[in-house]
Parts: sequence; structure tokens; C-alpha cells
Amino acid sequence: QVQLVESGGGLVQAGGSLRLSCAASGRPFSSYLMGWFRQAPGRERDFVARITWNGGTYYADSVKGRFTISRDSAKNTVYLQMNSLKPEDTAVYYCNAALAGTDYWGQGTQVTVSS
Repeated sequence: QVQLVESGGGLVQAGGSLRLSCAASGRPFSSYLMGWFRQAPGRERDFVARITWNGGTYYADSVKGRFTISRDSAKNTVYLQMNSLKPEDTAVYYCNAALAGTDYWGQGTQVTVSS
């Protein structure tokens, strides 16, 4: 079992930056595939970014060049640095941990980008 707690969301103007954090506990962090997803009102939850156990990263086309995912295994934490934010980035952002076909989710953190 893995527990995930997100933080760092908030209200920011277009063009601004935010950094989300996801603290993991419960099982060895380093073996998990960690990622971020987001869900806007009335829409399905969409993939944003993922990072493998050895640091490989993958991004949705809509955030490439603007968002950066990273992980600190010593702190059992994964981060999402979001730059050049746009109103269309407004959503609830969820941290995800995946291992052996099982997904774990945090409670989500709201990100609102005003125009």
C-alpha cells in the first residue's frame, strides 16, 4: 500500500509558475513509476507526465517544454515544475504511483490559471 499526498496548487496568472509536490509513504518509493495526471471540470483524467525509477521522463504534448517532472528518492517525493502556465492548464492535479499493475492516487490539488 502506498499513500500519496499532493501539495503546491493554487491560483496563478497566465505565464506564471507553480511547483507541485507529492510525498509518498508506505512502501519503497524507488521501485514505483511515478506520474502526474489532471482533470478539468467535465473532462476525463488526462496524463501529464511520468518518471521512471531510473529517471526517464515522459510528457503529454500539451505540456512539453513547459513542465518538468523530477523525483527525490531520499525524500520519497516527486515534483512537477510548471512554467508558462496557461488558462487551459486549470485542473485538479493528481499524483499517481504504479507498480505491478496497481495504481495509487493522491487526493488531488487544485491549480487555477487566470487569464
